[in-house]
Amino acid sequence: MPHRLKGMVRSGELAAGTFLVEFLTPGIGHILAGAGCDFAFLDMEHSGFSTETVKAALRFLEAGGVPTVVRVPSRDAHDIARIADMGAEGVMVSLVGTAEVARDAVAALKYPPEGHRGVALQVAHDNYRSGPAATKLAAANERTTLFLMIETAEGVENVEAIAAVPGVDVLWLGHFDLSASLGIPGAFDHPRFRAATERICAAARAQGLGLGRLVTSMPEASQAWRDGFRLLAWGGDAWLLQAAVADGVTRLRRLADG
Repeated sequence: MPHRLKGMVRSGELAAGTFLVEFLTPGIGHILAGAGCDFAFLDMEHSGFSTETVKAALRFLEAGGVPTVVRVPSRDAHDIARIADMGAEGVMVSLVGTAEVARDAVAALKYPPEGHRGVALQVAHDNYRSGPAATKLAAANERTTLFLMIETAEGVENVEAIAAVPGVDVLWLGHFDLSASLGIPGAFDHPRFRAATERICAAARAQGLGLGRLVTSMPEASQAWRDGFRLLAWGGDAWLLQAAVADGVTRLRRLADG
C-alpha cells in the first residue's frame, strides 16, 4: 500500500484536509478528493464512530485516494493497534503530556523491533496480500504515521522530550484544549497561548517533525502558516455543512423580505 501520508509529513509543503466527525457516506472519499483535499482527519474521540464504521470509512476514503489519519478514542495500545490493523495510514493520540506516553504510543503502533504491536498479516492494513513476514512488518512500520496531540500545559512543558522520541512523525496542536488547560479557554491571541504554540513549533522543527492543526478561518490559517504549520485541516463536516446551508437559507429569506 502507498505511503502518501508519510510523504506529506516529510515534504514540508502545505497539505490541506478536513475534519470528519459526523458524516462517513460511502462517497466521502470522492467528495473530499473532488474538493481538493490532500488528507482527511477522522475523529473517534468526540464523534461516537464505531470501529466497524471507521473500518468501512477507511475504504471509502481510500477509494477516493485520500490518505487518512484517525484520532483514536483512547491512548490504550489495543485501540492504537486496532485502527492501524484496519488500514489507517495515520494514527493520532490525544492528550500526550510526557515522553513516556509518546514512547508507549510508538510501541503500540509499530511492529518489532520498533515496538510490540501484535502481528496480523493478510488483513486490511496490507490489503489481504501474502508475502514474507519480515518484509511486511518493515513496510508497515515505514507506512504508519504517528500524530501526537499537544493540548495541555503538561504537554507543552515536556514537548521537547516528546518530540525527541523516535517514531514520532507529527505534533498536532489541540488548540481549544490547550487554551482551556492554560486557563484561557478560546483566547488564542493570549500571550500564554502564543508562547505555548511557539514552543511546540520550535520543538517540532528541532526534530524535523511535521506540524498540524485545525483551522476555521483564513486569519487563523494565515497565523498557523506563519507559525510553521503545514498540515492544515479546514473546519469539520458538520460545521461546514451547517454554515453553507445557513448562508443559502439566509439568502433565500432575503428574497421574501424584498
